[in-house]
Amino acid sequence: MPDNVMDSRPQRTWIASLISTIVTLPLAFFALVFGALSPMACDACEEAEAHRFDTSFDSAWTVLTVGLVLALITLVTSWALSRQRPPAALALAVLAPGVVFFAWVTFMALVDWP
Repeated sequence: MPDNVMDSRPQRTWIASLISTIVTLPLAFFALVFGALSPMACDACEEAEAHRFDTSFDSAWTVLTVGLVLALITLVTSWALSRQRPPAALALAVLAPGVVFFAWVTFMALVDWP
């Protein structure tokens, strides 16, 4: 086939973005809810233990929220690129749930649990 002729097959990259949206948004919601409810883990802590937890939680919360925003940006970009650059859109669609999972694991690792 000559290089100047467009491929007549329809691009179905939007399916990957749709599946990624169906997986990423609930995953991000549960990660955010878990992170927001995490301070209750230290309700009955002593003062020194609570101070360590609060200090570690503040930085971990920042990491979690930035990671979730990055996942949202990745997801929106996969939708935006689904027609112009299908391989990039597919890669970003696969990457979005991974970014949420990585942000959650990093959050869990950074918090000094009681």
